[in-house]
Amino acid sequence: MSFTRRNLIILAAAIGLAAGPLAAHAEGVLNVGSYPNNPPFEYKAESGNFEGFEVDIVTDAAKRIGMTVNIQGLDFQPLFAATSSGRIDVAISSITITKERLGSQSFTQPYYDSDMGVAAKTDGTVKTLADLKGKIVGVLSGSTGDKWSKDNQAAQGFAEIKGYNTQQEVLLDLAAGRVDGVVSDVPGMEYAFTKMKGLAVVDRIKTGEQYGLMVTKDSPLLEKLNGALTEMKKDGTLAAIHKKWFGTDAPAGSSTVTEAPMPKA
Repeated sequence: MSFTRRNLIILAAAIGLAAGPLAAHAEGVLNVGSYPNNPPFEYKAESGNFEGFEVDIVTDAAKRIGMTVNIQGLDFQPLFAATSSGRIDVAISSITITKERLGSQSFTQPYYDSDMGVAAKTDGTVKTLADLKGKIVGVLSGSTGDKWSKDNQAAQGFAEIKGYNTQQEVLLDLAAGRVDGVVSDVPGMEYAFTKMKGLAVVDRIKTGEQYGLMVTKDSPLLEKLNGALTEMKKDGTLAAIHKKWFGTDAPAGSSTVTEAPMPKA
């Protein structure tokens, strides 16, 4: 069989495309996807580097399994497609472990306990979850706050649920009065409100949420990363990271300091 120059070019291009994803994943490098504006869990500093509670966790865990981290910024929803496709190995962004997500993703044991809450203007009429009846609720698209709001829209009487690509966008619309309340994770909102005045978490929704490292389904890195988290809990590293970013000791018995089983679908 003879090949023309055009055949060779096409063949070379095909080989290059096939090798592309492998070339992007350098040996010994843990490719991490992170929402870039979710302090104190993760955010992109002025230096261009990622910093935060979960950044420190994944960096330390990677070091313990002999890897370095390469962190890239992604909006929240695309993180799930990125792990599913293998574009990234791990996703961080205060991602709640749920049975639904375990159908298509894998998670390490949890390292942070959280609840959802209702945020509103401090001088407004929304003081409790019940006050959102007939009102417009803002959520981060693809988040557990989004799912909870949709699942409970009829029961709570929300007039409308508006989804946003970033947490900053939804909170800015809350401040501007374009939504009446926001349903999202409490820690991230409370941290944001240290800088955004006039907003506050006015009610708490007890959900028992827990965050873990999300990895590609059945990833060979899962057991290794989970083992690193166990070591970090036992030697006090996770407790120290919590103290650094939240200014308080992790609660006794919380998933930050207590070894837990790896979640199963």
